Amino acid sequence: MSDQDEQRPSGLRKELPDEVQSSEAPEAGAATGDGPDGDPQGPRQPGLTGRQRLAKGLWPPRLTRAQLIVALLLFGLGFGLAVQVASNSEGDSALRGARQEDLVRILDELDDRSQRLEDEKQGLEKQRDELENSSDQAEEARKQTLERERQLGVLAGTVAAQGPGITVTIEDTKGAVEADMLLDAIQELRAAGAEAIQVNGVRVVADTYLTDSGNSVSIDGNKINAPYRFQVIGEPQDLEPALNIPGGVVQTLEKEQATVTVERSSKIVVDALRAAKRPDYARSSSQ
Repeated sequence: MSDQDEQRPSGLRKELPDEVQSSEAPEAGAATGDGPDGDPQGPRQPGLTGRQRLAKGLWPPRLTRAQLIVALLLFGLGFGLAVQVASNSEGDSALRGARQEDLVRILDELDDRSQRLEDEKQGLEKQRDELENSSDQAEEARKQTLERERQLGVLAGTVAAQGPGITVTIEDTKGAVEADMLLDAIQELRAAGAEAIQVNGVRVVADTYLTDSGNSVSIDGNKINAPYRFQVIGEPQDLEPALNIPGGVVQTLEKEQATVTVERSSKIVVDALRAAKRPDYARSSSQ
């Protein structure tokens, strides 16, 4: 050993070659726990992105019982609203293609029906007031009973009737008119305020039934042939428009190549009578 070696401090080592230093650096780093960036915590695992954390938080869903009940209620409410909208749309579609004058006619007919009901209500209230205020209530009650009996006789077909109304004649040269078409006409006339009806000499009452009989029609077992002639007592201004509404009786019969004529009259006579029938089981509850 030379004199210079002996004079070097003992705490210093002689520098090593670069190759030796580079090969020892990883071991030193591994031993001290230094990461590739000099992080003393060591190598880190790759983290989740924001989208992945959101998806992980939403799925699988964690619903409480209250949330589930609210969801079911909202579903039921939405379903009900959808059904209501669909039903309203179907109801409006029948009138959507009608002409303006047809819509006005239908509206006038509804107003007339409402007015008839209001008049009937006022008449009943008047009768009540007369009974309450009459000095001779027994005599007044007898008069009203007789009047009511006549009214019921007209409806039951046991007495003749006359008054304003219309005559409807249906010509059916093709034999295409069936019982259900005539029944529709009767029902439409009743809804429009008809008080007495007879068809080809047969009185129509509450229990009247119509059946097909070959190329003709039977009313309560009485066979009638075309032309079918309806004599109807009621307000002519209400009865005629009821038959001519869009898609109503007249249009249906004309599609079957039948001819329909309607005539208004200030005096229609309904004189076909029905025998009074005693019910087999029903009895007055006042007895």
